[in-house]
Amino acid sequence: MDSFSQKWLNLWCWGVGVFGLLLAGYAFAPTEGFTRLFFTLIGRPLSGEGDQHLRFAMGLMGCITIGWAITFAAAFKGASHLTGEAARAVWRTVTLAVIVWFVTDSGVSVATGFWRNAISNAALVLLYFVPVLRSGVLKG
Repeated sequence: MDSFSQKWLNLWCWGVGVFGLLLAGYAFAPTEGFTRLFFTLIGRPLSGEGDQHLRFAMGLMGCITIGWAITFAAAFKGASHLTGEAARAVWRTVTLAVIVWFVTDSGVSVATGFWRNAISNAALVLLYFVPVLRSGVLKG
């Protein structure tokens, strides 16, 4: 994979990680304001005080998202040291993970009335596919 595509995907991972921090911030009263602002900006403001269950769930999703970003960064770095079929196998698996996440997360988002999240998911998937397809790492 070329240097530009690698840098693009590193930024992609950082963006996912920062979003995870934003979600995790809701678990703590001093940082919940950033999360509330985000939800207000996407048109679904959080109402009232977050109860213990919502704080836990949002915080947990943030932590999972941070881990997801780090896992992708490790996969991207590992794949950059491989060639041929070994590299393609890693990129295909990572791409499958992105597609499965997109379909399931967007489906749940639409089903629960948070359809705008499916739009942001589509943007994130597009930002993944641009460097991956541009680089040709999936071609056999």
